[in-house]
Amino acid sequence: MNPTIFTENEISSFAEQGFCMVRGLFSEPEIQKLLEHAKVDRQLSESTYGRKDASGQETKLALWNHPGDDLYGMFSRNPRIVDRMEQVLQGEVYHYHTKMMQKEPKIGGAWEWHQDYGYWYNNGCLFPYMASCLTSVTRSTKENGCLQVIPGSHLMGRINHVKTGDQTGADLEIVEAAIERMGIQYVEAEPGDALFFHGNLLHRSDQNNADYPRWSIISCYNAARNNPYKESKHPRYTPLEKVDVGAIENWQPPAV
Repeated sequence: MNPTIFTENEISSFAEQGFCMVRGLFSEPEIQKLLEHAKVDRQLSESTYGRKDASGQETKLALWNHPGDDLYGMFSRNPRIVDRMEQVLQGEVYHYHTKMMQKEPKIGGAWEWHQDYGYWYNNGCLFPYMASCLTSVTRSTKENGCLQVIPGSHLMGRINHVKTGDQTGADLEIVEAAIERMGIQYVEAEPGDALFFHGNLLHRSDQNNADYPRWSIISCYNAARNNPYKESKHPRYTPLEKVDVGAIENWQPPAV
């Protein structure tokens, strides 16, 4: 079995449900390496900021547009993610941005219902040829605010979004109707599990009420043929140079 591509059943799941979970996409040593590095990475710490939910609880995150030769780039440039993105988006993709999400115990805030394309459309991306891969860095459970999705909601198309707290969320009247028809699925995951999901999939997460964190790295991609027609805070088409599948294991921090 090719470790960098979806099976036919997984492609069907993505098309019908708007998402596909790949268990154990990254190994325990790879994820542990990422977690240990992120915890002591001064640059990541200095670029981390907070977003408050409607109740004032805050989730921390760091975001960057261009993948480099650092450890985070070994994930977002890895064929295990990029090749699958090229399958479901049906052609060449480029890196749109990556986020390191840090939802800390007891204080990590919620994320309102939203579609990623609900934001990205305003950045000049005319078509929803966009998707994300969320890789769990720590355990993700209902208790610590795991991702929730509405299966099949990507087929509804783009929904209007409005401001809620520091966040912008989807029109709740539409969301409630979607939940009534399609339900909610909680995406619980172990470290190294990866959820691939469509840019129009409705998703959210609860506050972290557990005594353990929920960290994840989310790499987002746009189809090269969907190059934005205008400048925005995220990049226009930039060729993406893939690394070797084993690049994470082989990566070493630069000598000081």
